[in-house]
Parts: sequence; structure tokens; C-alpha cells
Amino acid sequence: MSRVGKKVITVPKGVTVQVRERELEVKGAKGTLKTPVPKGITFKLDGDQLQAERASEDLSAMHGLARALANNAIVGVTEGFKQELDLVGVGYRAEVQGRKVNFSLGYSHPIEFPLPEGVEAKTERVPTKASIPQYQLTMTLTSIDKQKLGQVAAEMHNLRKPDAYKGKGVRYADVQLKLKPGKTGK
Repeated sequence: MSRVGKKVITVPKGVTVQVRERELEVKGAKGTLKTPVPKGITFKLDGDQLQAERASEDLSAMHGLARALANNAIVGVTEGFKQELDLVGVGYRAEVQGRKVNFSLGYSHPIEFPLPEGVEAKTERVPTKASIPQYQLTMTLTSIDKQKLGQVAAEMHNLRKPDAYKGKGVRYADVQLKLKPGKTGK
């Protein structure tokens, strides 16, 4: 039984959905996305209601997956998705130059990260909550494709994972880190 798969997706105005045998094509104001449809799952479009149906009870996991992917495509072409990364550490920088991001993350060399098509990056300095006026760099990634956006954010995060003691590194802005206490002095 798939609770997610049974939910009906409401298609907003200005969005067109073409149902094909093995994929859905969703067109909206922000662009076009194609979503694969797993074997045994079919979609029915009735007016502005999109419903996912499965051939047998064995496909309940795929039923929910297909419905979630279709919903993400519809949300992506209407609103888009956003992921924020914080660069925490002295001298940690990122600079967007066209379709690439140049990172300075404390290594002996700069890191050049190419942005794939469909993903945009923007950096800004944000004041920290410390009593001394300090700034940290926040990078905002935007895309209409949720999977591609998550993959790019994960690859940037892996360039310099946050340190367990001070939290220095490339961090997700919405994830709270639990830091280790370290050694105690006498």
C-alpha cells in the first residue's frame, strides 16, 4: 500500500503534462523536464488532475516513487528548487565565474568546479551571529531539476566536509551540526 502513490497531483495553470508510455514530459514557465516512468506504473491525466496507478500490489514502492518524481517535475517547472551552502572557515571563498565556481578551501591549490546545464549559482556575504562583526560566505544554488541540484550540492559539500570539532568546511545551511567537545584543559 503506497500512501504517496495514491495522492492526486493537481496540475497548475500554465503547465502542460504529456503522458507517454515510459516518460512524462512537463512544460512550464521555467522550462521543460522529462521524468521516467517505471515499468508497471501508468499515469492518467483527467483535466488538471494527474493520477498514478500501478499494475500490481508488488509495485507499491515504485508507485510512490513515480508519483514523487512527477510532483517534483511539476513543482520544478513552476517554482524551482533552491539549496544553500555555507562556507565556514578563515580564508574559505567561492567565486562564480560564468559556468564554473572557483573554490579556495584551505588546500594548497584552488578548486575549479564546473556547473552543469540547468544549475545556477550565486554567492553572498552574510553576517554571522557572533558578537564580533564577522561574515561567512553563503552560496545559493537554484535549478528546476531537484535531482541534479541535490547532486551538485552534494559534490560541492564533499570538496571540504565540515570538521567535527570546529565545523569548518562546506556545510548545508539548513543542517545543524553537532560538534565534538575536544580535549579539556587543566
